[in-house]
Amino acid sequence: MKHRLEIRRTPTKRTLSLLALALTAGASIAGATGFSSATFVSASSSTGSVQAAADWTPPTVAMTSPGSTVSGTVTVTATAADDRSGIASVQLQARAAGATTWSTICTATKSPYSCSWSTTGLADGAYDLRAIATDKAGYTATSATVRTTVLNTATITLADPGDVVSGTVTLKPAISAGTGWSVRVERAPLGTTAWTTICTASTSPYSCSWATASTPYGRYDLRAVATSGSTTITSPVVPDTLVDNTVRSITLADPGTFLEGTVNLTATASSTAPVASVVFQRAAAGTISWTTICTDTAAPWACAWPTTGVNDGSYDLRAVLTDTNGATATSNVVAARTVDNVTTPLTALDVQTTNGGNPNRVDAGDKILLTYSRRVDLTTITPGWDGSPLPISVSLVRNLFSTDDVTFSRSGAALNLGSVQTDNNFASLIGLFNPRFDATMTASTETVGGVPRTVVTVEIGSQVAGSIRNVTHDSTLTWFPSTQVFGLNGTRLPATAAVESGPSDKDF
Repeated sequence: MKHRLEIRRTPTKRTLSLLALALTAGASIAGATGFSSATFVSASSSTGSVQAAADWTPPTVAMTSPGSTVSGTVTVTATAADDRSGIASVQLQARAAGATTWSTICTATKSPYSCSWSTTGLADGAYDLRAIATDKAGYTATSATVRTTVLNTATITLADPGDVVSGTVTLKPAISAGTGWSVRVERAPLGTTAWTTICTASTSPYSCSWATASTPYGRYDLRAVATSGSTTITSPVVPDTLVDNTVRSITLADPGTFLEGTVNLTATASSTAPVASVVFQRAAAGTISWTTICTDTAAPWACAWPTTGVNDGSYDLRAVLTDTNGATATSNVVAARTVDNVTTPLTALDVQTTNGGNPNRVDAGDKILLTYSRRVDLTTITPGWDGSPLPISVSLVRNLFSTDDVTFSRSGAALNLGSVQTDNNFASLIGLFNPRFDATMTASTETVGGVPRTVVTVEIGSQVAGSIRNVTHDSTLTWFPSTQVFGLNGTRLPATAAVESGPSDKDF
């Protein structure tokens, strides 16, 4: 629009003075004889016009960022100004990042220049926004672009840190799209909504550390929450993670490589939380199919295992501690322990003697060694015996066939050693003056071919009765065992005799 400027020329002071003089002169002449009385008027005027523009500058406009991330319907806003003619309209436009074509979101004609932008029909990703302002003089201006990310389908997940955590644990949230997120990982007591922030992360990859030592013992639900601008995404809950920083340990004692009968299993257990129970378990050697043998609920932690209830074979053993919080600890594995209750039969295996004095007669220091094929229950040899030295009596009784029977007795209690027959006559007369000696009996265990055996040693002491004589020829001993003796596995000792192995000698 153009305006016309009119410039009018008016008489100056000089012009008016000249005009006044002229009028005075004219009046004088008019008064003179011979002049007319008419009046002369002189006037001069001139009019001109110039046109100029009132608004020759474009407006200013700026696009306001709606945030680094948007979703759903969001308000987009621009600011615009023009100090002469004023703003006629503002167009708000959007395009996918990298595209060349802009789409108009809306056109606003008055401040505030804003409108609603529905992003639900757009693909997730980065978008540019701009505004174009037009003033009333027709001039336009375009704002700088601002970038935002549309996230309508983005998701966040939290990796499961494990059923039980302790110490420092790395938590790993993952977001499916977009950048510029602020992520926090939260915990709540199992089954509640009392969420507490554990740790935060602001850059990808969005991982953070959980110092569980500052978290009370217990079971927790976990989740991750991501925010960007006004947008929040919450992950599915990772349920039932146990925080357990209790210090606990358990050690299973080795019961031995060869097991038979009832075996006493023991464990040493400790925990900063009270120990509720210790479970003793077995598995076929080299497997992980654990079977509970027994459970103890009070210290000292022990278990009587009747091995006769399993097949002979090789077994691994372990113990499992459970504390009052329900947390567990597993002991070392005691591996490849042999259970043998029937594979090796129980028999009287051997009888031997050693000389302690005169090699031609029975006297103090001589020893008789009775060896069983496997371990026996010492209390079935004589009541209450544990193998420690025990006083007994040894007698030699002459037979009709030029042999002597060596017999064993204990004052006030049965002594089930059977008898030993020697091919010599140490007793001088049949039934008369049978020699008798004080003696000491002990028991020990020897292992032969991986099988432990009980050896009973009878050491001859002082002669207390009868008479003894020297012998001139070697003899072989035969042991006739007592069937009142039982193995650790409960098997009764058969009456089968054992013959002395090795070379003959004159002792016994």
